[in-house]
Amino acid sequence: MDEAEQRPEPGPPGSGPPEPGPLAGFTVGVTAARRADELGALLRRRGAVVVHAPALRIVPLADDGELLAATKEIIERAPDVVVAATAIGFRGWIEAADGWGLGEQLLGRLRGVELLARGPKVKGAIRAAGLTEKWSPSSESMAEVLDRLLAEGVEGRVVAVQLHGEPLPGFVEALRAGGAEVIPVPVYRWMPPEDIGPLDRLLDTAVSHGLDALTFTSAPAAASLLSRAEERGLTDALLGVLHHAVLAACVGPVTALPLQARGVATLQPERFRLGPLVQLLCQELPLRARTLPIAGHRVEIRGHAVLVDGDLRPVPPAGMALLRALTRHPGWVVARSELLRALPGAGRDEHAVETAMARLRTALGTPRLIQTVVKRGYRLALDPSVDTKYGDG
Repeated sequence: MDEAEQRPEPGPPGSGPPEPGPLAGFTVGVTAARRADELGALLRRRGAVVVHAPALRIVPLADDGELLAATKEIIERAPDVVVAATAIGFRGWIEAADGWGLGEQLLGRLRGVELLARGPKVKGAIRAAGLTEKWSPSSESMAEVLDRLLAEGVEGRVVAVQLHGEPLPGFVEALRAGGAEVIPVPVYRWMPPEDIGPLDRLLDTAVSHGLDALTFTSAPAAASLLSRAEERGLTDALLGVLHHAVLAACVGPVTALPLQARGVATLQPERFRLGPLVQLLCQELPLRARTLPIAGHRVEIRGHAVLVDGDLRPVPPAGMALLRALTRHPGWVVARSELLRALPGAGRDEHAVETAMARLRTALGTPRLIQTVVKRGYRLALDPSVDTKYGDG
């Protein structure tokens, strides 16, 4: 899934152009390996341009020696408790065991243990396998599972914990501190992507301010992106844009941990699902846009496009760089020399400013939004009669 733009479906005859989606004009990076197509479709449907680069890959279960070893250990020595953390992970575990010829033995062992399910989806997977969970928290929280285990007492007990590539901060450590022997069941372990090129391109786009948001659906993906940035000497640049320019949106608090450990503020939906994550972006990114009254028009400046009276106008990168330089001093004359410094790779030729400015005016479709001040520079034709700005992003 590479960069692509949303193409709205035409409305009925006479209805006029469709309203731009809430994410129109914004570019969103997707680091997910699993369910990336679903997340990308949700973002595009709301108008975003999506840049996808999987930050990791999933080790096929049939090839995972660690999972096979954990499965054999559980079959040979029954644990007292098995904690199932995710539905897809639990199903994958059973399917992998079937592939190894151990499926019936594993199911037989799980029928005789205390089986705890993190939430309703996991309960469904357990029951689909012909098993019955003993208990499941209403909160879908692993913290509540841990509280129950510790309250019951775990000293001397063997607890198997089905993982899903995600770290469970403090969970295993707390059980061991309580005296339990813990058997990790590493379902779907993560590895770096085989083709690192897309991830490098995503990094380059991010540090060059080409993204408005980066989405993360797993902590390993966030850690992998940070690790690759460090390998390329881009850590400071990446953290710089994540601190100030690129919104880091995580599906939940566990996913956010590697970023928060580097001091990056993150956004997370109240419900840890892809839909609420996209809805959160739909709320937050438009709030970051800057909206000004210019030459009798309402102009909203987004990541790679401008809304002029609600009409979406894509703007090339050079034009957007000039526009952002002008909006730092709305209504004031900005010298050509300052605009030249804002142009990426323009060198010292002020003619580059004139060329980029002409293209910017064409893109905006309303040339008089930007006035030329002879021998001085350019200015936004800010409406002095409008006392209150529409909003600053």
